[in-house]
Amino acid sequence: MTNLPLDLARIRALFPAFAEPSLAGQAFFENGGGSYTAQTTLDRLDHYYRATKVQPYGVYPASEAAGQAMDNAYARLAQALNVSTDWIHIGPSSSANTYVLGNAFGAWLKPGDAIVVTNQDHEANTGNWRRLAARGIEVREWRVDPETACLSLATLNALLDEKVKLVTAPHCSNIVGDINPVAEIAARAHAVGAVVVIDGVSYAPHGLPDLTELGADIYFFSAYKTFGPHQGVMAIRPELASALPNQGHYFNDAKLRYRLTPAGPDHAQIAATAGVVDYLEQVAALAPPSIGGADPFRRAHTAMRAQEIALATPLLDYLRTRNDIRLIGPSDPARRAPTISVLHAEPGIALARRLASHGIMASGGNFYSVRLLEALGIDPYNHGVLRLSFVHYTSPEEIQQLIKALDAEL
Repeated sequence: MTNLPLDLARIRALFPAFAEPSLAGQAFFENGGGSYTAQTTLDRLDHYYRATKVQPYGVYPASEAAGQAMDNAYARLAQALNVSTDWIHIGPSSSANTYVLGNAFGAWLKPGDAIVVTNQDHEANTGNWRRLAARGIEVREWRVDPETACLSLATLNALLDEKVKLVTAPHCSNIVGDINPVAEIAARAHAVGAVVVIDGVSYAPHGLPDLTELGADIYFFSAYKTFGPHQGVMAIRPELASALPNQGHYFNDAKLRYRLTPAGPDHAQIAATAGVVDYLEQVAALAPPSIGGADPFRRAHTAMRAQEIALATPLLDYLRTRNDIRLIGPSDPARRAPTISVLHAEPGIALARRLASHGIMASGGNFYSVRLLEALGIDPYNHGVLRLSFVHYTSPEEIQQLIKALDAEL
């Protein structure tokens, strides 16, 4: 791993966690549950609480500044995702956001309409849609291959017809890691007139995508997994957001930002989300000239993915040598996010507990993907998988620390 595109010392200097004495020697492999927070995020959060912790959008200076800081976050997120600002909605969490979306679509769809869901998803992007069956909506399941854990476009094609009004899928699974071809999914769904909802929670930490290029109508992710505060970000095509029934106060019906997030998070956290975008610009500035991209965010995305592929290669190479584990998802690091789950004779959480004695911070269980584990023949409640998830700030030394710990404990 001598050809990492990003200088790790400079990247890690942008995260206070790496200077925290209590974390010294601890290798963080639970990024799938939430990343470390960038200094840029903390700076914006601290400033808001110190200088503008008042009711925003008022007529006095501190209130005006508070509203401007929040508006800036919406504009910055839109810039990073390559959409207009009216696409951006911020709510308390991705699970809460999709629950509200489910209610909105339940009133928008008609009995007899069909929707497509997957069994590869986190429950937040499948359970809320499956509940629509109680309203007379036909629910069709796009199922993973039980051997590979991956989704096939051919299987999707067999589910699509003129009755389908909604197709929802993960950009990548929080267990499988396989990166699904969102642009192709969107093209197939749009060809039959369906809306496309993509769960980006497990993909976004590895680079915010260009939503114009992906073609999804709704894309959501969690800011706390992308180096920011604990809240959920949704990008929704404005025409669709206007057409869906208002889920907020009736007198806010004309305010697009309020219609699908009736319970927004702390104002300071909204403002602090701009720190995620600030951080991505810092990553782009640290990327070598060989890393291309139309803007800083595409450069950051490319550099982060290249870094992660290089870091994942020795770990996946090692796991392939073990005949006592099952790797869930593809073994090719270029095909997947570095969210790597393995099945062993021992329950995942028990393995994670033993790895902790080697300074490895990981976890085990079903990670809210119960339907997926059941499809793979894995007991989601009493066994689960060991999940090893990392991002671009992980070091080669930490990868080797993990490999040595696995060698000792498997």
